[in-house]
Amino acid sequence: MRARIFQQPKTSMQSGQANTHDWILEYGQSEQRQQDPLMGWFGSGDTKSQLHLHFPTREEAVAYAEREGIAYDIELPTPRIRRAKAYADNFRFDRRQNWTH
Repeated sequence: MRARIFQQPKTSMQSGQANTHDWILEYGQSEQRQQDPLMGWFGSGDTKSQLHLHFPTREEAVAYAEREGIAYDIELPTPRIRRAKAYADNFRFDRRQNWTH
């Protein structure tokens, strides 16, 4: 079972950067999930897969994993590409598309 260290990306439903600065250590799944015959729910006896440990920096997450002897993979976040937009660009004379109003 390998752990994954990553920074949580922002959801598509938010415009801000809230809850995206912490680094998360998440354990991998060591047991296969099984369906309960009575209720039909899926579950397993693996409780470590439910843990999400939050750290302020990547170095602290790596130090914790090495101290506890946990094999880990680091996923670096992709850089955000921000294009400046302005409302006035809708009315530019060199606009690529026709203005339909």
